[in-house]
Amino acid sequence: MIPEYGHFALILAACVSLALGVVPLLGAARRRPLWIAAARPLAGGQLAFAGVAFACLAAAFLGDDFSVAYVAANSNRLLPWFYKLSAVWGAHEGSLLRWVLVLSGWTAAVAVAGRGLPALLLARVLAVMGLVAFGFHLFLLLTSNPFARLLPLPPDDGGDLNPLLQDFGLIVHPPLLYMGYVGLAVPFAFAIAALLAGRLDAAWVRWMRPWTNAAWAFLTLGIALGSWWAYYELGWGGWWFWDPVENASLMPWLLATALAHSLAVTEKRGLLRGWTLLLAIFAFALSLLGTFLVRSGVLTSVHAFAADPTRGVFVLGFLGVVIGGSLLLYGLRVPTLPAPAGFGWRSREAALLANNALLVVITGVVLLGTLYPLIADVLGWGKISVGPPYFDSFFVPLTLGLALLLGLGALLQWKDTALLRLRGALGLGAVVALLAGILLPRLWGEWRWGAGLALAAACWILALSGWDLWRKSAGAGGFWQGVRRLRAGYWGMTVAHLGVALAIAGAGVTGSYSLERDLRMAPGDRLDLAGWEFRFEGVREVAGPNYRSQKGVVTVTRAGQPAMRLQPEKRRYLGGQVMTEAAIDAGLWRDLYVALGEPLDGEAWSVRVHVKPGVRWIWLGGAWIALGAALAAADRRYRTRATVAASAAISAGG
Repeated sequence: MIPEYGHFALILAACVSLALGVVPLLGAARRRPLWIAAARPLAGGQLAFAGVAFACLAAAFLGDDFSVAYVAANSNRLLPWFYKLSAVWGAHEGSLLRWVLVLSGWTAAVAVAGRGLPALLLARVLAVMGLVAFGFHLFLLLTSNPFARLLPLPPDDGGDLNPLLQDFGLIVHPPLLYMGYVGLAVPFAFAIAALLAGRLDAAWVRWMRPWTNAAWAFLTLGIALGSWWAYYELGWGGWWFWDPVENASLMPWLLATALAHSLAVTEKRGLLRGWTLLLAIFAFALSLLGTFLVRSGVLTSVHAFAADPTRGVFVLGFLGVVIGGSLLLYGLRVPTLPAPAGFGWRSREAALLANNALLVVITGVVLLGTLYPLIADVLGWGKISVGPPYFDSFFVPLTLGLALLLGLGALLQWKDTALLRLRGALGLGAVVALLAGILLPRLWGEWRWGAGLALAAACWILALSGWDLWRKSAGAGGFWQGVRRLRAGYWGMTVAHLGVALAIAGAGVTGSYSLERDLRMAPGDRLDLAGWEFRFEGVREVAGPNYRSQKGVVTVTRAGQPAMRLQPEKRRYLGGQVMTEAAIDAGLWRDLYVALGEPLDGEAWSVRVHVKPGVRWIWLGGAWIALGAALAAADRRYRTRATVAASAAISAGG
């Protein structure tokens, strides 16, 4: 009966989400206090019912209830319990249920944290999120029911969770990614609420900024963890492949980054109001587009969930309704917003606007490269693939331009800046960047353009960020007293910028100096690579809980001294799937990476060996960016009584 309870709870969650989307919205339009006040308890009820449905599906997995079709397809009795639990979101239906659970959680969080918001604004925000949730509940119930039964003759045992997903990465990566994806519904809801009210002022923006930064932090962590997971699990040694589903998560991240910067301009100067609203709409739209790409079957990807055209049509229709309705409302309301003031080209506003323009251009490049093969196929132009050369040729120079603006933007003042005031900082930044670009690549061997430009850009950011920190901390009381006075928002900006610098340096160094060899190795064979000697000792059989493994042994020495032993695996699971498990010795300065290919004649194997300098900096940079976003979201300015009082003006007249 547990699956039936879960199904019933899911139906109730859909009903509550519909009530949440309709009742408070009508109450705000008709000024009905009771209807407006219903928003918060309805948000809590939606979360409660969605939580019950998710718990029931988890119980079905842990209890090996193979009468549930989704459980039978993605689990078996030998699967370890922690993989059974993560298998709940390991395929389409369960991952979509987790999506609505996360959306319900964000909605409830806004309801709880928004006690100080004007009642009309809170009602509209929660109502928009309720309508979005209702669309996804319908998607679940009509096309993707996770509680469908295999009756009257259920199997004695299930199939198996995709071996690629039997990993720690499945436990942490999708939940964090969904927190970011779905979290973009919050700034979207605030944008629609502002358009419905016809008002957008600094107080409204102050409420929106922490939610945007929180969603951006989760999305950053999710993307970084996904990159790390692919690096060690797929056996190819890369960290980004420009796969369409990877791009589907990158595009909303790029627009969320632009939105976070645009909100700063709107709050401080009242500028870019319409642009900020448009970014909030399109950031969430791209998260919905990612849902369509992953679940429609229109593309083939190691990350894709489903290949059911019915689901694709539903998501495409839902995407059209959300985007079409939002843009119609935008077109009707934006002309009523007050005309903005001006600013000089040497101002922080100009730098942030240029930053936004570059981020949008990068997003457009990625979107075109992702959708062009699909468009060409539909128009009968044949099967066309767009690979890394296209993306790299645009992404790299545009990212370097972003790095230049990123270092400069923090030094500029609002409205206008005297260039003489920046002379010392720009001189220091230019000298540090030039020396870093020339000298630092020599640490890894011969000088190469990719590493030189990346390290120069990274050190430009570091130098100017350090200058700005020193300038803002100097004064009465000394440097350390000045540091203590800096706000969390400033620290968030600085830490995130340092994370960007670290990620750029890592990408440049590992892209320029990584070494790779694919070769045949029999027991006793050796390979010398970058000063390391790899000796293949052979392969032994190992039994796992639901697989059998052929585990290789590779001893590594340096200058004749034993350094480590690496043990890559080739696993064969009960369902017949074969997976490669790379062996990695990770370090801050370099990774040693060994993966087994296919068995060859005799006892020989195909072996892949990588030496990858600086690759860890990429994921450390992602972690720093996420930390910076979290610090910015925690700034006390967004929780002060003054802000609460000021935001009450939003409700006046509307």
